[in-house]
Amino acid sequence: MPALDGIRILDMTQYEAGTSCTQALAWLGADVVKIEPPENGDPGRGVGRTSNIDYSQYFCAWNANKRSVALNLRSERGRELLLQLAPKFDVFVENYGPGVTEKLDIGYDILSEVNPKIIYTRIKGFGVDGPYSSFRCMDMVAQAAAGAFSITGEADGPPMMPGPTTGDSGTGVQAAMAILAAYIQRERTGEGQEIELSMQEAMAYYVRTRAYIGSAWGTKATNRSGNAGGLPPVNIYPCKPFGPNDYIYLMPVNAGHWDALCASMDRPDLLVDPRFEDMRSRVQNGAALYAEITEWCSTRTKYEAMETIAGAGVPCSACLDTGELHHDKHLKARGFIHEMELPVHGKVPMLGFAPRLSKSDFEMTRPPHLGEHTDDVLAVELGLNTGQLNSLRSDGAIGDPSRFS
Repeated sequence: MPALDGIRILDMTQYEAGTSCTQALAWLGADVVKIEPPENGDPGRGVGRTSNIDYSQYFCAWNANKRSVALNLRSERGRELLLQLAPKFDVFVENYGPGVTEKLDIGYDILSEVNPKIIYTRIKGFGVDGPYSSFRCMDMVAQAAAGAFSITGEADGPPMMPGPTTGDSGTGVQAAMAILAAYIQRERTGEGQEIELSMQEAMAYYVRTRAYIGSAWGTKATNRSGNAGGLPPVNIYPCKPFGPNDYIYLMPVNAGHWDALCASMDRPDLLVDPRFEDMRSRVQNGAALYAEITEWCSTRTKYEAMETIAGAGVPCSACLDTGELHHDKHLKARGFIHEMELPVHGKVPMLGFAPRLSKSDFEMTRPPHLGEHTDDVLAVELGLNTGQLNSLRSDGAIGDPSRFS
């Protein structure tokens, strides 16, 4: 049985910060019903190079294991349907821009009237109060505001945009954790509550190591150091056939790692070379050390280099590109890659969910079309018949599931 079987989520999220939260809960077994505007739905449905209006790769990445209901919350009847659904669910999640839920008149004060036990979760770029609370935010904006740009890049270059979308999905994971905490508390007290997350504050969680190591409390972090990390031989090294991502990243951070690295490369001479005899010497002669290790790595593929060096006990990895990630033999062996048959895209590999629970089942189901489950959900939850559904559809209160089937 899934760990969260029986927990029900009303998901009024878009793009990634909110959808990553509700997808994590869905993967753990919660029943997630995604509420979307009937015309185009979650804007994430149209994001990406191979996007279409309903079923982009980006949308699929964050909306597996959910159902979709198309409700027009700007219509009175559509809003009434949401208020009728709310008592049947445990959690409500939204990450719309500042003031949107207030304009729709579906804030915590309204939903808690119809369901006092509801856990109402709000994800905002800069929170609901404070000088920046009215500012619009997206992932990289939150990362810039939390200092992530300032610690990314080369020492002699400008701040750099990080690769992962941690400002969004990192916030979503924290929101999911808070929801589960509130649910456990509700089991004890019988009371619901409001949860509010600032993406800036959530992102600050991920920069604290760099903020606190090597700098005084409340001061600027140590200078950017690019791939080197400021601790030779920590760095990336080119490997054959020298493509854009044909590199290995080595992270030998102590004396034992250094000894093992030299042994794995069959270079015992480096251990007695006065240029590299201790950490201070290796820092002073970093360029020379980089050249020595590059000479060895450049005669091997990144996977060959990883097998040898990791096998000796040195922390390292081939620098996988995202295509290689989807076909990585290790991830496939662990069942992390899910082959799924999707509308529009056909049979594709999809990345899974990292946590493994020994007493909880997990099955990945395809993301929904826009409004795919509208009639089913409203019929089962609210007892609406075909005539009533058609009337609501004619009035523009709900969407037509057949548009994208």
